[in-house]
Amino acid sequence: MCECLGGEEYEDLPETAGPLVHAMAGSIAGICEHTMMFPVDTVKTRLHRLQPGAAATYTGTFDALKTIAQKENPLALFRGISVVALGAGPAHAIYFSSYEQAKVALDISETAADNPFATAAAGVVATMCHEATMNPIEVVKQRMQMHGSSYRSPLQCAARVLGNEGLFAFYRSFPNQILMSFPFQCTHLVVYEQLRERLNPTREYNPVAHLLSGGGAGAFAGALTNPFDVTKTLLNTQEPVFEKQRMSNVWSAVRTIKEQSGWLGFTKGMTARMTISASGTATSWLVYEFFKHTLSTQPTHECLD
Repeated sequence: MCECLGGEEYEDLPETAGPLVHAMAGSIAGICEHTMMFPVDTVKTRLHRLQPGAAATYTGTFDALKTIAQKENPLALFRGISVVALGAGPAHAIYFSSYEQAKVALDISETAADNPFATAAAGVVATMCHEATMNPIEVVKQRMQMHGSSYRSPLQCAARVLGNEGLFAFYRSFPNQILMSFPFQCTHLVVYEQLRERLNPTREYNPVAHLLSGGGAGAFAGALTNPFDVTKTLLNTQEPVFEKQRMSNVWSAVRTIKEQSGWLGFTKGMTARMTISASGTATSWLVYEFFKHTLSTQPTHECLD
């Protein structure tokens, strides 16, 4: 008599379903992660501005949320969400499936917590695939999130950026994004695997363990990489700090932030970023592991006899 898949560990997905299941679960997780915390992401983008002006000066994350909702419109907190919802699905499908396949290739599928360097290497592979997809999405999203943005829709924004600045504008921040994402994702994945191993050593499906592990890993990695996020925002939005001067690369953006705000400028929006990272990664892992569990515990046709 054959054994049903439901009797196996859900981590051990059937070979025929592996990449497809990871992609499907990752896609749903990515959409949930990015849309759920979008208003806080809008606040974070605005807090990164070096010269925000009186109408867009906030004392913190909660003050920004209240001020934007009251003085502008609650919908202003969601400007650009459509392009993120559209891009996050494919990007996270690629991210999670490439991460899982890299773990298989490195032979650490069952021992990731004991192999932090191999886990980080798998994270590098996943990050490169994800960021190449998401970087243009981030450019459009952040330009729409800024106070006083003149763009009416993501499509109009993309068309104007392409016409005025060329294709390079969508990848101007890509080197910085990689500099930020490598340490973020490597730290996030290593800490997640370590926390999950301690909170759930039996490797059974445990939503609370996934939620806590994802949240703790995201908060720590988010705080660690906040300076890169401030730099990325300046590169993506091209805030006119100096008249007729564009930030062409990472180092020019770093110098500008240092000159305008000192070293504290690199901590702008850190509370919002930690909130987004913790909530986002917790949600992402919770949803991802739920769908892995659900899809992997469905009985196969072989069990019908």
